[in-house]
Amino acid sequence: MPTPLNEVLRPAAIIEAPRLSRRLGATLTLVSETFQRTGSFKFRAAYHLASKVPQRHIITASSGNFGQALAYACRLLGKSCRVVMPKTSARVKVDAVREYGGIVEEVDIAVKSRAERVAELAAEHPDAYIASAYDDPWVIEGNASLGEEIAALHSNFEVVIAPVGGGGLTAGLVTGLRRAGSATPVIGAEPLLGNDAARSLKAGRIVANPSEPQTLADGARTVSLGRHNWEILHTGLSGIVEVPEAMIAEGVRLLFELANLKAEPTGALGVAALLTEPERFRGRSVCCVISGGNVDPEIYRKLLAVVG
Repeated sequence: MPTPLNEVLRPAAIIEAPRLSRRLGATLTLVSETFQRTGSFKFRAAYHLASKVPQRHIITASSGNFGQALAYACRLLGKSCRVVMPKTSARVKVDAVREYGGIVEEVDIAVKSRAERVAELAAEHPDAYIASAYDDPWVIEGNASLGEEIAALHSNFEVVIAPVGGGGLTAGLVTGLRRAGSATPVIGAEPLLGNDAARSLKAGRIVANPSEPQTLADGARTVSLGRHNWEILHTGLSGIVEVPEAMIAEGVRLLFELANLKAEPTGALGVAALLTEPERFRGRSVCCVISGGNVDPEIYRKLLAVVG
């Protein structure tokens, strides 16, 4: 029997950030997954999925974090995986997938989408499990463990804010919090360049981006919310903040300068949301989920230099 998820997870790091709180005008608690196995929350979903499906080979598409998490999870479970990644993916993430034992298929998304290549691979490997990085019930259940951890803190948070791309994290947070009896509202933080989730909530149906948005937050370069996530988020999310690129960069810098925390741009979206709509959160007790810290060193250096 596979080792249960709660026995292989590292608990999220809980960081009180008084200097950052003063800067943002809110009482801020960072719940950071930067120290999670493979450096992001994606390990929760990847391990849970890989441990539950019977197939020995798994195929997925990822900008990096889910791919490396799945590769590591498969290594722990004696399985194998193949990960379709855009050629624009951060090299640190591509290298990590390979280092953990995954097979990387790089695609030029201007010529062929990740989904198209996954479909081709599915036809070539009919016995494989085709896993979505976000639109899969096993993924949502794995991510729900983070919502349960937040609820177990017994803190009087007025709101939880977390990055939203395909919706796997926020759907998991809503699921875990509610399961634990918490009614704390969850707000998504989404890049303005890829604001399909915000537009979907307004329209009352899934609205897709025309192509993968080339936002700095590479973990949110999704075309649309997943169907399974939408069933939870269209009533479970309390709103979405649409974050400009400059605020994402500033969020990365502030986490480094005022919280001594290295976060990737997607991981900094929550802090960037507070910068974008300060009046919405001023004076409130905010739980801010920092989803990961896997950022290419050169990109990170440039971000700090540009906004510093």
